[in-house]
Amino acid sequence: MARDLLATDELAEAVAKLPGWSVAKDGLSIGRTFEFRNFSEAFAFMTRTALAAEKMDHHPDWSNVYKTVKVTLSTHDRGGVTELDIELARRMSRYADAD
Repeated sequence: MARDLLATDELAEAVAKLPGWSVAKDGLSIGRTFEFRNFSEAFAFMTRTALAAEKMDHHPDWSNVYKTVKVTLSTHDRGGVTELDIELARRMSRYADAD
């Protein structure tokens, strides 16, 4: 998967197709807050995401408090958002909808 930085218009178009996700003010990352019914569902989501992220060799910055998972994605070695971030965001959205 491409590790080239997305142009501003490409990033805006990609995020527009990802409900709940937004581009950071500096344009260097995308983020979303996921809310689940309880801690177990939040943890299951994080576990599923962790397995996918490991396979992709692309890991999220995230935090969890009870049923809330806050996520920030960027490709650190590229200094911004790449297709890897968009693909991980897609997967995370699917996993959250499946719970």
